[in-house]
Amino acid sequence: MSKLKKVISSFFKEYALLMRSCHPFVIAMLFISVIGMNLLANKSINTGLDWLALDCGIILSWLCFLAMDITTKRYGLKAGNILAITALVVNLFVALIFFIASIIPGEWSQSYVEGSEAVLNNAFDETFKGTWYIILGSSVAFIVSAIINNVLNWSLGKLFKRNPDGFVAFASRTYISTMIGQFVDNLVFALIVSRNFFGWTYVQCLTCATTGAVAELLFEIVFSPLGYRFCRYLEKHKIGEEWLEYQQEKKADLL
Repeated sequence: MSKLKKVISSFFKEYALLMRSCHPFVIAMLFISVIGMNLLANKSINTGLDWLALDCGIILSWLCFLAMDITTKRYGLKAGNILAITALVVNLFVALIFFIASIIPGEWSQSYVEGSEAVLNNAFDETFKGTWYIILGSSVAFIVSAIINNVLNWSLGKLFKRNPDGFVAFASRTYISTMIGQFVDNLVFALIVSRNFFGWTYVQCLTCATTGAVAELLFEIVFSPLGYRFCRYLEKHKIGEEWLEYQQEKKADLL
């Protein structure tokens, strides 16, 4: 029992150190994007193409993966996975708050349209309430894709022996991990939710996963230079050094 308490105490000490070491902007980007993309996913995008299924979640999903890529690049694989799990917990907590707000008696301000108040108010409640299988599907898809993205990003970074901190290395590890991570995210969600609850075929699931991943990758390509500059900023100002030094000490103790 005392050993378990020691392990738990050590974890929370390490967790507190990570949260102190991570730049608050990175944490904010990750949390806001995870919460926002799940809410925006309620609105589909009319692309005019029957085979292209997209929703407004892509407006923020790229930011989520970029934040994880920055975290993994600067703080390491362990930090990236811990923050991803934290983001999932925060998202579930916010989903609970939204659910509570949706069942509290009252009217949304946007529902005051003569003759349609009840219908609109109910629609807003249902949007924020969410559906259990949507929340389940998005949660499983996010955590699986986040871990795959972080592992790939970290592993690809190890391949760059010459100028590992250059833009080519950052872009390569970010684009590849994001493309695969986004594909997995879309596919897992489609297989859990769209396949079982909306009758999608496996071909539709694969098509949606592929086209969605390509669309989200384009966002990442456009904004990755900003992510790279931010990484260089963190390195230049030695933000997170305490965490990195602690991890080096732990590694040395194991040798």
